[in-house]
Amino acid sequence: MESCHKFSFPLLTLLSLYMFFVAHAEGSLKPRPFNNKITAAFVFGDSTVDPGNNNYVKTLFRGNFPPYGKDFRDHVPTGRFTNGKLSTDLIVSYIGIKEYLPPYLDPNLSIEELMTGVSFASAGSGFDPLTPQISSVISLPKQLEYFKEYKNRLQSAIGNRRTEAIIKESVFLISCGTNDFVVNYFTLPIRRKSYTVSAYQQFVLQSFKQVLQDLWDEGARRIAVTGLPPMGCLPAVITLYSENAILERGCIEKLSQVGMEYNQMLQNELNSMQGRLAHLDSKITYVDIFTPLVDIIQGLGKHDFDEVSHGCCGSGYLEAGFLCNPGSFVCNDASKYVFFDSIHPTEKTYINLFMASRPVIDSLIQD
Repeated sequence: MESCHKFSFPLLTLLSLYMFFVAHAEGSLKPRPFNNKITAAFVFGDSTVDPGNNNYVKTLFRGNFPPYGKDFRDHVPTGRFTNGKLSTDLIVSYIGIKEYLPPYLDPNLSIEELMTGVSFASAGSGFDPLTPQISSVISLPKQLEYFKEYKNRLQSAIGNRRTEAIIKESVFLISCGTNDFVVNYFTLPIRRKSYTVSAYQQFVLQSFKQVLQDLWDEGARRIAVTGLPPMGCLPAVITLYSENAILERGCIEKLSQVGMEYNQMLQNELNSMQGRLAHLDSKITYVDIFTPLVDIIQGLGKHDFDEVSHGCCGSGYLEAGFLCNPGSFVCNDASKYVFFDSIHPTEKTYINLFMASRPVIDSLIQD
């Protein structure tokens, strides 16, 4: 009897401490918005959402060296073409899935990491099949093949039923198209010889529709698609098309207008598809990045950017990718710049774009 009393107090103390720490840990967990049950996020597209897949591809289009990543965790260049996080990192963190969305091609990903989603995106890619060939990067059809491979890997590890449940409750994001117009159509001559601007817009849209249909066939039901940015406001585009690239740094309206027209066509297509599939519990929606980026560049609202027409890296006029490298001059405070290099936004810009897209994200994750 005495021995029983001897051990009861320490045991009760340990149990009390355990319950305290469990309760404290549970209380400190950040609640998910709308108590959403989103299991994973899957991303397809170009450099705006590539967290490092191109690190594993034989291409010059990489961002796995300084100064990229200078404001990322531990100042590590991961392959993200910015100084910090991408919008997709912000989205998965907001939803409550995880802090960063990793690249699918990272060979060190665990099954647990794979279960909560990955990005298949590849910097330099596009909907036009010719666009990824120009840059030797991963095409959208290949990204979809990787998604099928991903599903097979997951099925082997956790079974068909759990895999299907994860896919069913996942969000899918597509961010692509800028390279098709800026690089492929307006910079190189091949497509311009065969297509008018309006015909090429239709061609790109048809290619996108095939990607969307393929994703649907693979089980995607919550899908967000970003439109094109104001392409004429990208520093590299201003440099290439301005009559005086040093003194006249205003947006090239011709290119931005092409993007605006394409975005309207894209919205119409997404609305049409959502209307046809709504009875199947689909959520297919458009994410406008054009308007908020124009607002930032024009100084509308309280965004606190000092520089809107050239990037933080190098001269900011033309450097991107390997031209923005460890030997490049880098601004002291990237948060004062809309663009980190001559094409890609800074983390702060991505934060602003994410905040502008919050209503769309909220509608996507709610049951």
